[in-house]
Amino acid sequence: MGGAFSVAPWVSSQYGLDALCLLLFLGAMGKSAQLGLHTWLPDAMEGPTPVSALIHAATMVTAGVFLVVRCSSLFEYSSFSLGVVAVVGALTAFVAATIALLQHDIKKVIAYSTCSQLGYMFFSCGLSNYGAGLFHLFNHAFFKALLFLSAGSLIHGWGDEQDMRRLGGSARIMPATYACVLLGSLSLGGFPFLSGFYSKDFILETAAGAYTVTGTFAYTLGSVTALLTSFYSFRLIFLAFIRPPSAPRTVAAGSHEPGPAMLFPMGVLAVGSIFSGYLFKDMFIGMGSSFTSSFAYVSPERCYDLGAEFAPFLYKFAPAVLSLSGVLLALLVYSFAASEVSRVVLSFR
Repeated sequence: MGGAFSVAPWVSSQYGLDALCLLLFLGAMGKSAQLGLHTWLPDAMEGPTPVSALIHAATMVTAGVFLVVRCSSLFEYSSFSLGVVAVVGALTAFVAATIALLQHDIKKVIAYSTCSQLGYMFFSCGLSNYGAGLFHLFNHAFFKALLFLSAGSLIHGWGDEQDMRRLGGSARIMPATYACVLLGSLSLGGFPFLSGFYSKDFILETAAGAYTVTGTFAYTLGSVTALLTSFYSFRLIFLAFIRPPSAPRTVAAGSHEPGPAMLFPMGVLAVGSIFSGYLFKDMFIGMGSSFTSSFAYVSPERCYDLGAEFAPFLYKFAPAVLSLSGVLLALLVYSFAASEVSRVVLSFR
């Protein structure tokens, strides 16, 4: 070799480069639980909740996104691979959100929301906006760790009960945990001016401003996913916190708020879930940001920052409206369902 760097002959062709990028992305799909390779994620929820928080927020599951970002200099020369990354990411965001709609285990709901949010990060990378994908990964670490630790607090307070159908009334019994879950869910859903709003909405604006078939596809599924995300998040809040308790009387009597050792890290993460997006948005995203230039390459013809900046107002406004609509829809649907169940029960007495 003589110390010289050489490229394998099959990589020097376009087809070889496409194959190389697709194989790298296949590894990232398995690591980050993308559609088709996501089935291990709900099984991993059997572990301790603090471990789940670390896996989903900062270490294992998010590594696939970082791999794609670091290999951007390869992906940028493979338009086909970037299109695959964007389409798979958009499909994962949507499909994982639909699965979360029907989960009853509180940890599995949050786990599938991780799959969905990773889909946002991947389709941002597929549209060559690596800064926005990494920014969403950064913000996601705060509110997802907050949600998992809050879920652990709820499970601990209810005697290791994880089925949301057997909980209820926790807002009065565990007000601090309720506040953390509410804040984490609002940030996850992209509620205006919380951390998730700054990164997720910018990803959708990038998709809208790309003016490509892939960008339009990703924007459409991403916007619908914003509605579904708010819906399943507030379904969890209604079932676990707002409606009357469904647990046996002896279990409900023993439910309690955790001590300071559990509440303190939740409080720190709550602060991050509020302010991280606002404080770091100028560093990660925007036309003046050069943060990602030291470790990610973007081909000049795929720089969509200008399109995102001047995307039509409707495209910018729609995701926030859909997120708020999901909140209202969840509360209306489950409030009506709860009242109907109560009416039927009373009619048999």
